[in-house]
Amino acid sequence: MADLAPPDREHGTAGHPAADRPLSTREAVRRTRPWRRATRWRRQIFAITWLAYAGFYFARQAFSVAKLGILDDPLVNGALTERVLGVVDAVYLVAYAVGQFTWGMWADRFGPRVVVAGGMVGAVLASVTMGLSGTLLAFGAAMVLQGLAQSAGWAPLCKNMSNFFAVSERGRVLGVWSTNYAFGGLVAPPFLGWWAYSVFDSWRAAFFSGAATVVVVLGLFLVFQRNRPQDVGLPPPGGSPAAEPDGEPAGEPGGQPGAQEGAAAPEPARQGVLTLYRETVRDRMVLTLGAAYFLLKPARYAILLWGPVLVSRRLPEVDKIGATLIPVAFGVAGVVAPILSGWVSDTLFRSRRVPPCVLALGLLTVVMALFMPLTAAGSPGVMIAVLTVIGLAVYAADALISCVAAVDFGSESGAGTAAGLVNGCGSVGAVLGGLLPGFLSGDALFYGFAGAALLAGLLLLPHWNRRPRAAGEGNTHDSQAS
Repeated sequence: MADLAPPDREHGTAGHPAADRPLSTREAVRRTRPWRRATRWRRQIFAITWLAYAGFYFARQAFSVAKLGILDDPLVNGALTERVLGVVDAVYLVAYAVGQFTWGMWADRFGPRVVVAGGMVGAVLASVTMGLSGTLLAFGAAMVLQGLAQSAGWAPLCKNMSNFFAVSERGRVLGVWSTNYAFGGLVAPPFLGWWAYSVFDSWRAAFFSGAATVVVVLGLFLVFQRNRPQDVGLPPPGGSPAAEPDGEPAGEPGGQPGAQEGAAAPEPARQGVLTLYRETVRDRMVLTLGAAYFLLKPARYAILLWGPVLVSRRLPEVDKIGATLIPVAFGVAGVVAPILSGWVSDTLFRSRRVPPCVLALGLLTVVMALFMPLTAAGSPGVMIAVLTVIGLAVYAADALISCVAAVDFGSESGAGTAAGLVNGCGSVGAVLGGLLPGFLSGDALFYGFAGAALLAGLLLLPHWNRRPRAAGEGNTHDSQAS
């Protein structure tokens, strides 16, 4: 039965049958259905990829939680001393950096699903190995595996999200999505500590409970994740679900074969891994983001890994529990900052990612330079306020550089490679963040962080008006805003 819908002027010309005939009810429903399905799939991909990366932290944080028990366990603390555990941390960070340079391009070649799932499997195996053993050799080998496995999460999942969300909305969407790592870092330690020291009274339980959590997340990921909208019969973000040249909507009966929901659409022709990597390495904007992230990451990891020690040095009258709790302000700010910076980049700066990064780095420069004089009075309230501002500045720039800008400025087929390269540079900086607080005094340390933040901002400043490649426009990110 014919419907009273207006003529389809969009896909025909005057006098052409396609332009003059009214749409049937069935055809109208088939043409609008992809939009409703796209909303559901976008929400589903957002949720499952957010959960996946947060889930990685339950394996990542197990070693930090287990350290307390290891150092008090006479069966292992003769070999696993405090210095040895620090070296094991450094081994993990080096492996993590190596993996960041690798897995992004493999996600571009084989899709995020296989890379992320493989990373979760590796994280589980490494955690179980450390829970079963207490020897230095086993811990070292397991932490190499854990570093490589953990690095399989971020860049591939960023690419997964970029496949479902257009450039114009990524600042807001990926800003909220980037709360996953701050959330995981906040929730995983108390959860693992409860199992290890309240339920089982064994540091080994931290590794086993972390592994079990990742197994559950892996199962959910395999059920609910898809690589691309095309895999479920939907157009790419910014594309149109309207009729194909033959008049049928993509992914519906009569359209392209094999594009129905649940059946993977044929993958487009892909560049070779090394070719894609060489092209990304030659991209000036990607290299600039990598350099800026290398300079930013040490400050974040210094506070993550040494926060209680830094607080204790400045506030000697605060007990150990207080010194542990005060840096939580840094993590809480890390949940808020990506949301704020993503919204600002999309709305106030019209999808320009560099301006909010430069502003955040400027704020970080000031607060790092003033850290020592501001905390000299020994006030816990001032320390909490200072760490909150540092967290806002660090995580605002971190989320934009490592995720939103990285996938925006990479080519359409190389978003994962670009994110991996940028995050690999940052992970090298993270190694310094773990080492420098043990070798430098407070003044030298924080003035050094201030100088690094200033240099990162200066590197990005010439790109203030640069916009990311719009969907479907090719590699046009060198254009300037009007």
